[in-house]
Amino acid sequence: MKRKNIISTVALLAVTLIVSGCSGLAGGNDSSTENTVIRVGSKDFTENLVISEIYALALEDAGYDVERIPNIASSVVHTSITNDEIDLYPEYTGTGLLVVLEMEMETDPQKVYDTIKAEYDEQFDLTWLDYAEANDSAGLVIKTSVAEKYGIETVSDLQEHASELRFASQGEFDQREDGLPGLTKAYGEFNWKSSTVYDNSLKYEVLKNDEADVAPAYTTEGQLTDKEEFTVLVDDKKFWPPYNLAPVIRNEVLKENPDIAEILNNISSTLDTETVTGLNAKVDVDGEEYEAVAKEYFDSIK
Repeated sequence: MKRKNIISTVALLAVTLIVSGCSGLAGGNDSSTENTVIRVGSKDFTENLVISEIYALALEDAGYDVERIPNIASSVVHTSITNDEIDLYPEYTGTGLLVVLEMEMETDPQKVYDTIKAEYDEQFDLTWLDYAEANDSAGLVIKTSVAEKYGIETVSDLQEHASELRFASQGEFDQREDGLPGLTKAYGEFNWKSSTVYDNSLKYEVLKNDEADVAPAYTTEGQLTDKEEFTVLVDDKKFWPPYNLAPVIRNEVLKENPDIAEILNNISSTLDTETVTGLNAKVDVDGEEYEAVAKEYFDSIK
């Protein structure tokens, strides 16, 4: 009997140690994130791919399992999140205001954010987390040599010298209300020396090859890191609305995983326009893979 009791005691101790050890290992992870899969979507262009990958890496670093759903067309990404096909993705405040909500244009970044945050919550059961300083707005780019020659720093300066400058249009820019017609209302007529339509993808080559002096641009395009060649003009009358980057997430997911807010807000706090432009340049100018660029950046801010 004593031998049986000893064996039973040893067996019981062994089981206790095994269970205890497993509990200790489980305690090394955040139990709230265990087996939780977050579907991170992105639009189908470089900047959105890079930022969504940074979000994904941050969530994985916090213990979440992440399913990446990249390259969603901009026209359907909002439908994707409202249809429960993705849980979160990077969006732009101006897009939320003007495209999704179809509201009147507003140029104050905080007012835009406050409006869309309230409306998305009420209409779509979605939350806008903190917006980044990074602003991927519309703008105008001029050859730096030309800007220095005429002393052009702002769109107002450009308007005054338009008759001396060659404009590289993209066709639709001349018709859109947030293009030349709207600019004309805000700044006055732009009587270009010449205006020629080019494909948007060629505009930086066109400027570099001295075929034009000015072109429409987006303010975080990677080529704009080359300040010796290109200068983004200051929108001094604040014609264009802000397009600040921010994560949009389904309320249900955020309620179940409230720590996601802090994880992604910490990412947004590091992203300004210069930083995002640099990330885009590594992909679009230097030819690096967006996943590698995102990982290098995330590792640098951990």
